[in-house]
Amino acid sequence: MKKITVINGPNLNFLGIREKEVYGSENYESLCEYIENYCSEKNIEVEIFQSNSEGQIIDFLQKAYYEKVDGIVINPGAYTHYSYAIFDALKSVSIPTVEVHLSDIYNREDFRKVSVTAPACVKQIYGKGKDGYIEAIKFLVEK
Repeated sequence: MKKITVINGPNLNFLGIREKEVYGSENYESLCEYIENYCSEKNIEVEIFQSNSEGQIIDFLQKAYYEKVDGIVINPGAYTHYSYAIFDALKSVSIPTVEVHLSDIYNREDFRKVSVTAPACVKQIYGKGKDGYIEAIKFLVEK
């Protein structure tokens, strides 16, 4: 059985509340259920984590290393654009990682067009909503 860790960064817990025109009206719990249901159907073990704290995200990445997960799906949220600490953690754990964004970060504000974390990942998926998470999991499981 493949083991995948999904990590969501700042404000993802506010899905359905914040910027509905960008992120839609579904809440965070429904995103998690969507991912868990897919993984259950495909016999994939999944652990989903969300934090608004950079340090907790790094701690969870290191936990994934010690638990020998097969892949990581990460939506670093705003940390995408400036967290060299998360970049370093991703490089350190050496686990295949896909960066996911619900919205198309390349068709938004200029500062969102830069991802400092993507170079530490094997793939980046953006603008596909919650389906981007499933695409990322499929990619990692088939890798």
